[in-house]
Amino acid sequence: MTGSSRSRDILSEAQTSAREQIVGLLTTAYWMEIETVMSYIANSTNPDGVRAQEVVKSLAVDVAEELRHAQLFAKRIKELYGTVPGSREFAATQEALQPPADSLDLVHVIRGVIEAERGAIEHYTSIIEVTDGVDPVTQDMLTTILADEQNHLRTFEGFLREFERQP
Repeated sequence: MTGSSRSRDILSEAQTSAREQIVGLLTTAYWMEIETVMSYIANSTNPDGVRAQEVVKSLAVDVAEELRHAQLFAKRIKELYGTVPGSREFAATQEALQPPADSLDLVHVIRGVIEAERGAIEHYTSIIEVTDGVDPVTQDMLTTILADEQNHLRTFEGFLREFERQP
């Protein structure tokens, strides 16, 4: 490897500033996924009623996928010389994903999921932009995760259309 290509490598000392920026963005993504896991567990457990079953089933499956995303972010943070934060640094931000008081209010749950997925898509798209030409490994990982989040969004947009159409 030549000296100039080493200085462009995200792990090189010359890329410390870019690497720290990416680690910060990945840390935010990590917390977003951890919070989503907590809320999806609650929202896949609390709802009642026959109509809730497909939403509950979808959220339960998504818990594992969101946890896998958090693990991928944690691994990449470590690979970029960062430190994966512990629970004391967690601060909840996803207000829309809080379980509704009424266990039959599935529209609230569905809208919360849609908001969370849109937030993830926006944040992950910004990381893809920041890593373009700088960190292809992180960019590739985010592109794959972004596809998962877009799939979740489309699924829950479909649920919302169905639930808003029914009396």
